[in-house]
Amino acid sequence: RISTWPRMLRRAVAQATRGCKTRASTSVSSSKRFGSTQVAPREVTLIPGDGIGPEISASVQKIFQAAGIPITWDVQNVTPEKGVTQEVIDSLRRTKIGLKGPLGTPIGKGHRSLNLALRQEFGLYANLRPAMSVPGVKTAFDDVDVVVIRENTEGEYSGVENMLVPGVAQSIKIITERASRKVALFAFNYAKQQKRKKVTAVHKANIMKQSDGLFLATCREVATSFPSIQYEEVNLANVCMGLAQDPNMFDVMVLPNLYGDVVSDLCAGLIGGLGLTPSGNIGDGIALFEAVHGTAPDIAGQNKANPTALLLSAVMMLRQMGWHGYAHSVENAIMSTLRQKERTTGDLGGKASTDEYTNHIIASLK
Repeated sequence: RISTWPRMLRRAVAQATRGCKTRASTSVSSSKRFGSTQVAPREVTLIPGDGIGPEISASVQKIFQAAGIPITWDVQNVTPEKGVTQEVIDSLRRTKIGLKGPLGTPIGKGHRSLNLALRQEFGLYANLRPAMSVPGVKTAFDDVDVVVIRENTEGEYSGVENMLVPGVAQSIKIITERASRKVALFAFNYAKQQKRKKVTAVHKANIMKQSDGLFLATCREVATSFPSIQYEEVNLANVCMGLAQDPNMFDVMVLPNLYGDVVSDLCAGLIGGLGLTPSGNIGDGIALFEAVHGTAPDIAGQNKANPTALLLSAVMMLRQMGWHGYAHSVENAIMSTLRQKERTTGDLGGKASTDEYTNHIIASLK
């Protein structure tokens, strides 16, 4: 029956299901790298991005230099005109770790998402998005501490779309056992290592019985190997309502791609927005950390941008590298500065420019 499907769909299914009968043991070793120890200087790929990306990337570089962090940046540009070039691919394959500013994606037309292209090129199967309340930032809840782990390579974002006839578009959702197992293993290993108590699999299996049903069945099977961690399955709609009422109902959530995209942004709203939210994309032996907010072209080049999200993503990157002391130092300096509203950027209620905010963080380094 597969031979009757469009060529693009056949190719996507072949790529997604390759090796689905084997257990993804490599994802265990990938998540075990959290907490590893490295002391040698390290080269890191830096993709500044579009809009405010170069400004906030410069802020990270300046703070890291002031903190004495032994990183050499290999700066690579990804643009709509060039796409993900061979030079970018070679850099990330060599360094195995990267930091990325925001990349613009046209809505409803134009080139393919460059963010999606990077995730699929390097097999970055798990998107890690912690959401924790930030000192000095007033929101409806002051004790948010949840983690969203999103499958990052398939689902509705597989990129398989067709215009069947004028006025009728089709988008195909692909869920595989292989990808579901990898992200479930990552979620449970993360929960175990971070001493979290519960993993929630989020779904719409009441409607999408085969695709989301396969995701749940795989998560359920993985859960049996982690008896010390509570496991539950909650419908997407109930998760969204629960987060709006009491975020502490949840701990670690693991979700298919589209649901994870929505819920992670919902959680970002609970702590003050995407400008305060770090993000990491994890693969087997490779990781790319990023700011997930937009490119903000309206303020680009005006020294007004808030670099906090990229800074906190860079802190996550340091922990992935095993440089916990540096991560702790930079994170404490960021939080100390955020507690003093007058030292923050305009979007956080302060009056500081990007450069001034950066310098305040540097002054708080210990």
